[in-house]
Amino acid sequence: MRLPRRVPWAHISELEQVCSWIYADENDLDAKVLAVNRLAAWKATTSLPHALESTHALLVVVLQDAAQQGQGSSSFLSLRQSYATAVIRLVNGLVDPLQLGAYARSINSIAAQLGLPAWLVELRHAATHEDLPSIDVLREAARQAMAWLLQNYFLPTLNPSVPPTSQSQRPTLRPLAPLLKHYKTLAKATVRDATLAIKYRHEAARVLRDVERWIAEAKIAAPVAATAWDDIDEDEGGDGDARERWAVERLVDALLEKGAFVPVSKRKRVLSSAEFHPSALTLNIWTPLLTHIEPLHPSLPAVLVSKIISHLSSQDIPHLAAQAPDEDVVLLDAEEEREKHRQDMSYDRCVAGWANWLVDTYGGKDDEECEDSDGYLSREEVVLKLVAALGPTRSVSETRKKTAQELLRGLSKGHPALEKASSLVSNMPQPTSINTWQDTNMELMRERLSTLLSLSRGSPSSSVDTSDNSETMDPPHTVRGPAATSPSHLPPGWRKVTRDDGWRPSPIGVFVPCAAA
Repeated sequence: MRLPRRVPWAHISELEQVCSWIYADENDLDAKVLAVNRLAAWKATTSLPHALESTHALLVVVLQDAAQQGQGSSSFLSLRQSYATAVIRLVNGLVDPLQLGAYARSINSIAAQLGLPAWLVELRHAATHEDLPSIDVLREAARQAMAWLLQNYFLPTLNPSVPPTSQSQRPTLRPLAPLLKHYKTLAKATVRDATLAIKYRHEAARVLRDVERWIAEAKIAAPVAATAWDDIDEDEGGDGDARERWAVERLVDALLEKGAFVPVSKRKRVLSSAEFHPSALTLNIWTPLLTHIEPLHPSLPAVLVSKIISHLSSQDIPHLAAQAPDEDVVLLDAEEEREKHRQDMSYDRCVAGWANWLVDTYGGKDDEECEDSDGYLSREEVVLKLVAALGPTRSVSETRKKTAQELLRGLSKGHPALEKASSLVSNMPQPTSINTWQDTNMELMRERLSTLLSLSRGSPSSSVDTSDNSETMDPPHTVRGPAATSPSHLPPGWRKVTRDDGWRPSPIGVFVPCAAA
């Protein structure tokens, strides 16, 4: 759950008023003075978002410039320095929080994704390392910076449903498939010939850096919020977490495509005979990539397993021939149907093997911080998701159901509690349309419920008592004696108040005094 975000204004109308003071009339200096005073008051009470901080700095310099022009001053050195400082802080404050990867990216590429004018980045560089730009150039930079803040902060914040105008001008996220293909080529060559590892070492490191840069670019391109760059680096579970999740999910989608984790050739999709894992060649190719990315993005294994389970618990897409058997549809013959079925089943078994390997490799870490995080991969949680997906009320295709059951057996192997839950699901009878409930059915349901509850709560001792105690339960509004009002399971010093003590039911929140109180 996303925590509330603290803002300096009491109501959004206050921000709207500040925006009108700044942008309604460019020549209205009195309104800009009101905006500066309001921003200064906000700054005294709480920290401002970077956009408002930069707006305040630019407005102060604009007012200073207007005052000096009225006095006829010819010294612009202090103004040039103030303008340059405001622009430098604006660009740095936008770009630095988005250096999210392990490897630095160019400021120009990040600014391009934000829609920030490229020449402002060049002006920042010149003002920092070269001769100070002229006053006319700096004035134009301040004007364009204020226009960018209007389009990318004020308007999206006041109207969250309206995307910023620069959104359509941002470059699209470049495809990841070419990078993965290049990495696969290098990894396959070094796996087959270990002597090439030194030759391709620098090239492989460069590809890994490119993949990490792609993830950083995906975070910026994530459609989370129009003003997410304000708090992208917060540690309170805000937009930064949502962007991380979105970027990792896009990476997972690319990894699960045929040609990546799943080889194109069906012969190479055969799992290991000893364990329900991908083949040794496939693991040797892709393990270095996972080993490099997982410490930087710990949620990657959990997202991968979640995507695989969602795939295995979904229905097969029906063929066009079954949906619209007309003359324009080429009907698949029986041999083509069987071939497509075998191909899909080999894909399902391959990704299922990856899920089992990921749980064996990254699941069950004894780290309390990891257990509290969204990226924690728990074997018990994965088994519970599979049990829920294979339940009698879920419609899963038969081919994927067999693969999911095989994965369930692989995950439960060597764990007695999980093996018991797996056997219950595997031996579950198919539901029938005739309602023929018997006492044995209820006993079977209680046994399954007890097993699953003990699994979900961590130990068999924590399961609830599912025995049939309907005969010992009191009917509604039954008066019980004082001897029966102190059950043994209540904490010491507590007892159950009944109607004999003067208690009577009342709505929640209404205090009704009784004699026992």
